[in-house]
Amino acid sequence: MSRHRHLFTSESVSEGHPDKVCDRISDSVLDAFLAADPLSRVACESLVTTNRIVIAGEVRGPASMTHERIKDAARKAVREIGYDQAGFDWKTVEIECLIHSQSADIARGVDATGNKDEGAGDQGLMFGFACTETPVLMPAAIHFSHQILRTLAADRHAGRAKGILPDAKSQVTLEYVDGRPMRATSVVVSTQHEARLDQDEVREIVRPHVLKALPEGWMCPEEEFYVNPTGRFVIGGPDGDCGLTGRKIIVDSYGGAAPHGGGAFSGKDPTKVDRSAAYAARYLAKNVVGAGLAERCQIQLAYAIGVARPLSVYVECFGTERVDEEKLSTRLQELVDLRPRGIREHLKLNRPIYTPTSSYGHFGREPTADGAFSWEKLDLVDELRRSF
Repeated sequence: MSRHRHLFTSESVSEGHPDKVCDRISDSVLDAFLAADPLSRVACESLVTTNRIVIAGEVRGPASMTHERIKDAARKAVREIGYDQAGFDWKTVEIECLIHSQSADIARGVDATGNKDEGAGDQGLMFGFACTETPVLMPAAIHFSHQILRTLAADRHAGRAKGILPDAKSQVTLEYVDGRPMRATSVVVSTQHEARLDQDEVREIVRPHVLKALPEGWMCPEEEFYVNPTGRFVIGGPDGDCGLTGRKIIVDSYGGAAPHGGGAFSGKDPTKVDRSAAYAARYLAKNVVGAGLAERCQIQLAYAIGVARPLSVYVECFGTERVDEEKLSTRLQELVDLRPRGIREHLKLNRPIYTPTSSYGHFGREPTADGAFSWEKLDLVDELRRSF
């Protein structure tokens, strides 16, 4: 019998990529508001270019969150990423803040008043996905792409990757046979570096991070291992390319292995279902797969602005389900209240936990003691197993 074979590719970008710098700034501003008032409303967008940051958006929060405090949060974010180069320096970067108050019309739809429950902050559709390709129940290509850059960044921050600078991208192509990933056929890593390093030196700095990320024996052929294919990557970060918040939504989610509803995550407080419902959908899908009820699970949610209940909840397991999908959908909605307030309270999202999500993916991460990545918990597994 012939075996079905195909190739699939995902990419990741580092915390120093211009778009990710913007995501980091926007989430840092969000966290500053939530630390001051957990019920703050924030929709923060950022732009970066050569030694300049522009922050815009609408907020409702405490008066203590002045434009100066917002600028301080942005400058701290740039410093923590590690930008102190001539074209983008945390000490000298010019920051313009154009934040203003939240629209009264939007607030009217979201606020709970009288008999009206808190409504969704916007219309839209969100997807969650999980599969058995990796221990963290994420698609393999995006998981490996993130891991390469996370460990490279850790070495850079620790001073072990001498000459490596913040901006970087990775891309992993995997061979699938009968639906299962088997090996990498090509790996691409482009990383900014000091001028003193040549291409071969950068290649050998990067190599152990690729080998560590991939399972043993999965490394691609040497001729398919591309490091800085142009030969030089010295001018990088916002000095080399303009960045914007929310421009890496596929990197943030499933690397193209599952649909994306189109809404960005970073800079948005949890009344925005673009973010909170996407987290809830991943949480439910992960627990379904973690409970052994399916090998692949995709959940779509849809909302209307100002309306609390989701308009649709769709569960798709691609023929891998071991239980009836309609019954599974019903049980999931019994276990978790999918109205915006229910999601926020169940996952405890009104906390300053979002800065770590701004790079290396919002999913497939370990829950932390301060509550970040609460949507990655497998605390519904036992109840789901009992239910079926």
